Amino acid sequence: MATYATPNTHSMVIGYLVWIFGFTGAHRFYFGRPITGTIWFFTLGLFFIGWIIDLFLIPSMDRAADRRYTPGPFDYTIAWILLTFLGVLGIHRFYLGKWLTGLLWLVTGGLFLLGYLYDYWTLNEQVDEQNRIAIR
Repeated sequence: MATYATPNTHSMVIGYLVWIFGFTGAHRFYFGRPITGTIWFFTLGLFFIGWIIDLFLIPSMDRAADRRYTPGPFDYTIAWILLTFLGVLGIHRFYLGKWLTGLLWLVTGGLFLLGYLYDYWTLNEQVDEQNRIAIR
């Protein structure tokens, strides 16, 4: 029986780097867990206890993200870096080829920051969708 390697869509190194800010849920958003990311954000990583536990859970979160999301020409890590540092300007949307909403984000400050928050919830799915379209 042949064994196939799971494509690497997310970086474990980046996961550990954003874990440093894990009490904000950043690593959980990155690995496609927006609900628990939001809970971590509002509870300081479940009062720092969940944050410490996540130090040991990152490898399994990385494997789950790699299995769940489609690899392709759009890199998840680059999209996340663009969202994190330039998200209110819509640069991540330009990267994904979403020019209209990128322009909208640019002139409205990430659609008045609500769109920025929306993208934290949905960026992995947006990249996944663009990768699926690109490989057709």
